[in-house]
Amino acid sequence: MIELDGSTGEGGGQILRSSLTLSMITGQPFRIRNIRANRPKPGLMRQHLMAVRAAVAVCNADVSQAEVGSTELAFTPRCIKGGVYEFAIGTAGSATLVMQTLIPALLHADVPSVVKVSGGTHNPKAPPAHFIERAYVRLLQAMGAQVDFELKRFGFYPNGGGEVCAAIWPCAQLRQLHLPERGTLHQGRAEAYVAAIPLSVAQRELECIGKALHWRDDQLSAHPLSNDQGPGNAIVIVLESEHVTEVFSSVGEKRRRAEDVAGDAVLEARRYLISGAAVGEHLGDQLMLPLALAGGGSYTLDHVSQHAITNAEVIAQFLPVHVTFEAGERYSTCTIAPRAA
Repeated sequence: MIELDGSTGEGGGQILRSSLTLSMITGQPFRIRNIRANRPKPGLMRQHLMAVRAAVAVCNADVSQAEVGSTELAFTPRCIKGGVYEFAIGTAGSATLVMQTLIPALLHADVPSVVKVSGGTHNPKAPPAHFIERAYVRLLQAMGAQVDFELKRFGFYPNGGGEVCAAIWPCAQLRQLHLPERGTLHQGRAEAYVAAIPLSVAQRELECIGKALHWRDDQLSAHPLSNDQGPGNAIVIVLESEHVTEVFSSVGEKRRRAEDVAGDAVLEARRYLISGAAVGEHLGDQLMLPLALAGGGSYTLDHVSQHAITNAEVIAQFLPVHVTFEAGERYSTCTIAPRAA
């Protein structure tokens, strides 16, 4: 039984999600205390509880104290089983975070799987569906995985009601990946989505991005959604390079100016472009676990967050790898290598 303290490092839900994924794959049980201790509302929220329940369903695990508000639980996995799964969070909690818990595990299943998760698809402080579809899945495919991901319906806070779907084929062994650079930038574009909100909001956001990044009108597109998917608003900046696709996003909220929403995404995109790194902060965090499963790899990233450092510590609890970060002048390098005996 691996003992984990959920208050260490950044102290958020990623500690639990990474532990669930790695426990399913390695067969190692774990106990975690102080779940999300550093958050304003500690303990399991609906989206975290659904990640636990989804993991239980996929590997027929035994779990204790899995309920909303719980600050500890124990998880004992069994064999991962592929198949058709459907999970409903019941709130606007992030469907993409639940999906990210399952995808690496289902690569180790006995048969292909189809997973549908309903909830929020574009949430503050969570990867949007576009990030999973265009950035995360592209790198998994580069590592030899066969994963198809689709955004079926948008879901914004507080209503939720969105849906994402993934088809995952078994992959005996992921290939190692080394990304010292992103390569030539092939295309940059921005997309603004609005539901039950005036289209002028999207147009103001795109105007702000166009000016900030010196982009042409044909690189900016507004997408009005059906009113029953709202109210909601999201901005997505997509940078397609030779080796990597990066996605930077921002989600509209009440009493936030359109220019401020766009500005958040622009800030991240600019930092990435100026750095010259292969991946941005969030993709670098998400890439770490698949590379550890592959046995090693490396990449440059524009910023090493406390979130990434904590994730590296959790991974090292389950897998015989060592994760190091080396700071450079403009970016850092993350290296995953087998741990010395």
